[in-house]
Amino acid sequence: MSVVGFDIGTVQSVIAVARNRGIDILTNEVSNRTTPSMVSFGPKQRYLGEMAKNLEMSNFKNTVTGLKRIIGTTYEEALKYEQAFIGSKLVDVNGEAGVEVNYKGQPTKFSATQLYAMYLGRLRDTTASELNNKVSDVVLSVPGWYTDRQRRCVMQACKIANLNCLRLINDSTSAALSYGITKHDLPEDKPRNVAFVDMGYGSFSVAIVSFKKGELTVVSTAYSRNCGGRDLDQVLINHFIKTLGEKYKIDIPSNPKAMIRLRAGCEKLKKMLSANPVANLNIENLMNDIDVNAVIKREEFEELAAPILSRIIEPVKHALESSGIAPEDIFAIETVGGSIRVPAVKKALVEIFGRELSFTLNQDEAVAKGCAFQCAMLSPVFRVRDFSIKDITNYPIDLVWDHVEGDDDTSLEIYTQYHTIPSTKVFTFYRKHDFTVRAIYPKPEEIPHGASPLIMTFNVNGVKPSPTGDVSIVKVKARLDLSGVLNIISAYYVEEKEVEEVVPPKEGEEVDPDSEPVTRKVRKLVKVGDLVVQQTTNSLSESTIVELISSENAMHSADTLVTKTENAKNFLEEYIYDTRSKVESSLKQFMNPEDRASFISALGAAEEWLYDDGEDSDFQTYTAKLDSLKAVGDLAIERATEAEMRPKSSRQLREAIDNWVDLASSNDERYNHITKQEKERVLSLAEKTLTWLDDQNERQSQLKLYEAPVLFTHQINKEKEEFIRTASSIMNKPKPKATTVESAPESTIPTPAGGSTPNPDEESEKVDGMDID
Repeated sequence: MSVVGFDIGTVQSVIAVARNRGIDILTNEVSNRTTPSMVSFGPKQRYLGEMAKNLEMSNFKNTVTGLKRIIGTTYEEALKYEQAFIGSKLVDVNGEAGVEVNYKGQPTKFSATQLYAMYLGRLRDTTASELNNKVSDVVLSVPGWYTDRQRRCVMQACKIANLNCLRLINDSTSAALSYGITKHDLPEDKPRNVAFVDMGYGSFSVAIVSFKKGELTVVSTAYSRNCGGRDLDQVLINHFIKTLGEKYKIDIPSNPKAMIRLRAGCEKLKKMLSANPVANLNIENLMNDIDVNAVIKREEFEELAAPILSRIIEPVKHALESSGIAPEDIFAIETVGGSIRVPAVKKALVEIFGRELSFTLNQDEAVAKGCAFQCAMLSPVFRVRDFSIKDITNYPIDLVWDHVEGDDDTSLEIYTQYHTIPSTKVFTFYRKHDFTVRAIYPKPEEIPHGASPLIMTFNVNGVKPSPTGDVSIVKVKARLDLSGVLNIISAYYVEEKEVEEVVPPKEGEEVDPDSEPVTRKVRKLVKVGDLVVQQTTNSLSESTIVELISSENAMHSADTLVTKTENAKNFLEEYIYDTRSKVESSLKQFMNPEDRASFISALGAAEEWLYDDGEDSDFQTYTAKLDSLKAVGDLAIERATEAEMRPKSSRQLREAIDNWVDLASSNDERYNHITKQEKERVLSLAEKTLTWLDDQNERQSQLKLYEAPVLFTHQINKEKEEFIRTASSIMNKPKPKATTVESAPESTIPTPAGGSTPNPDEESEKVDGMDID
């Protein structure tokens, strides 16, 4: 069973696995440690990860990026914040943001959850290929600011991708786990407070975490959902749209491909400015066959980026104030995320915290490693040292309901901000009839813009008045799980009844174990029946998930078939070119002239078909074409291979026979225990084997090179193995045990070439049952 962690990033993702008593980062099919978080659609198949990245420019209208940013969001929210960064057209798909692309020649809509599941399938296949094992259990990282709906959608995407998600873990919590679980110097009493600052491509987050020996506790978190590396890129893009437009008289925003080129150039420029005070922007053929260049200083960039950098101040202050921990009590400020490398970002953070930053974590891989650690901790097949995680929820949650006669309350706060998860709570309602309750975020301004504050609606059915006609006491059990997802577990009603219970002994009172226990009658609330709960959320229904699983499996099978077909076509093309060149050179003498001419003609016909009618054929046809060619060509290849290897194998057999014959014919006293008949058996077998070899080689020499061989290398090797096995069993026969033990001089036994080492009887290491030192 595999133990895997996926860190799903806005631009790229990282796969970590637990193996070899540690955590490893896997490389993908092109040996990169990160995989682009992209999905692209073509006329025949989908392209995922690296293949999608290769099509980002040429197929930008059908390539989707930023999957992490749009899953579980509304169309309005995605349109406002994400359309500028996504080339494909955003649309509404059953209440969730999605895209409309051209797939297999048809306009097709996919929800963000579907797209996320497709990409997870790519990561799953990459992991399975690397581990040679099926991937099932995973832990995924998500931003701490994700809402309940976004978390549910990620869990459902895992289900569609046939992955068992053990939990979702917040990015900052995963980084903290990666930091803390390897520390052996954590205090046992006074906690060590560490701030984790993460600035990735799309957002900024800060978490204050307290560590003790064997545990971490997330104290507070704060976020800026739209403050990341892409926003820093955007200020450069806006700057150069204006300056390059004026300089070269071009309208860059009117050309989507030019915008993609400019975005890539500005991202590269930003990285160059992190290491250099001045950097050049050079883009060939930006648009209209115009090459552009410009120069910008780091100071200019920082001035342009000042409004973006100001967004990180408030989250840091909020996290510190909410934690109640003074900046001077922070042990270290650990950094995660690629955008932290920007000097202006580091400078701003140093000014806020009043101290230098720490860079002990791998900024690109720490979160993925934390996910893998968590997966190992939750998996029954791995043993990980005890380390507890106390995570928190980022948003408060309320229950609200319509006014009911006799009940003045219409709402109840069930979870406060920063409440520890997982958490199970039981709530009491007094009702005569079925009722409906809604779980909401009471502060809509704190959740992502455009997101619905409604988490779920649940109906409690089967409620009846009490036997006295009064209200029934209904208990509802809710759980906020490890992933930060709220669920209503059960509902039941209770009645106050008189029950008998054992009276506990008073402190210090001795109790006779043989005496009858003292009881008393008390009135208690006792469960008397279960009620039916119907839960409705904003995520996908079970029936829809089943349909999407079927659809994903069908698309995956289609992609696999397309890949197999392309490979078969490439194999056919390669065989045609490779074999044709050999037929005119190294294979020429191994085919008779008539067959060679016919075969060359067949190769030419296959090539012509391949680039004409066979350009878009199917897997079976390509395979059949290749098999028909190999039926002729492989015979010539086999004859050439045999002609090259046969003399070598014959020589090795003769050398083995000669060496064993020398040993069987020698008068060496080490072989005196082997009888004459046994030695003659070796000599007889040697003569018989040599006769067979000479006869077969003579027959083979009578044949032309293009005729079918009568002697094959594998036959010679088999004869050699059988001869060596028989000769070795005779000549290596141990000496019979002597009645007296005498010290024997050490000797060196020659090793026959091409065979096993003869093993004459070794001297005993014990004399009269006593150990010899």
